[in-house]
Amino acid sequence: MALEERDPHSGYLTTGHEWNGIKELNRAVPRPIYVFLTLAVLFSVGYWVLMPAWPIGSTYTKGLLGVDQRTTVAASLKAAELDRASWASRIEQADFAAIQRDPALMRRVRQTGRTLFGDNCAACHGRNAAGNTEIGAPNLTTNAWLWGGTTEAIAQTIRVGINSPHPDTRVSQMPAFGRDQIIPRDDVESVVAYVYALSHPGATGAAPQLVEAGKMVFAANCISCHGETATGNVEVGAPNLTDRFWLHGGDAPSIYTTVWNGRQGHMPSWDGRLSAIDRKILTLYVFDLRNYEQ
Repeated sequence: MALEERDPHSGYLTTGHEWNGIKELNRAVPRPIYVFLTLAVLFSVGYWVLMPAWPIGSTYTKGLLGVDQRTTVAASLKAAELDRASWASRIEQADFAAIQRDPALMRRVRQTGRTLFGDNCAACHGRNAAGNTEIGAPNLTTNAWLWGGTTEAIAQTIRVGINSPHPDTRVSQMPAFGRDQIIPRDDVESVVAYVYALSHPGATGAAPQLVEAGKMVFAANCISCHGETATGNVEVGAPNLTDRFWLHGGDAPSIYTTVWNGRQGHMPSWDGRLSAIDRKILTLYVFDLRNYEQ
């Protein structure tokens, strides 16, 4: 039979267990522990009675409160649909100008349009719509638009796409002047120097005679699309070459690659992928990017 041993410092009996000279005291469990355990048990029982809790075969205990997450979510979705219907019908029926004059509707456009843009457009144009020169996705926050920057033009581009399978798609392609030997290499180099000088006035990289020669090459091969002043043509999606907004980069090597190999951009048609109301919201959102700080 083990002899009881009392700790000389605290006066408590020990359990007889010892680890490295440290002896375990035989103390009672603190009362707050029993209080917390009791509260936990009462809470658990109350929760089991009031809320769905225990599985029973193919069903479960429903609880006295009848709480059901499925019905809660369904009710939330229905409320959201009713809320959307209240303003979506106004957007659907009004023209672009009327919607733009309505601050309440434009708040909805910005909220919903941001989500639509992030889900469908940001992969190419970037989350901030600043474009991507690696794939030729234009910056949508500027006034430089290939096919025109009006709401109607933007809506049409979103609907039919560019070089897409849609029967009404916008079609645009720049020839490969160097690769297909449309013009000799010397002419490619000179027209690159001229085009670079258009958007970089005062640049001293190229010799003046090379730029002047490039102007002649441009007049003979490029004005039919880009215009005599090189400011572009929205009818054929030809970009303005006199500003600083470039689809594939505006440095001399990038321009050379463009002239030599040609370019053909692609944008999918969202007709059939997005509803008419979503395309309208997206159009207004994109148009608004130039005027509204995100």
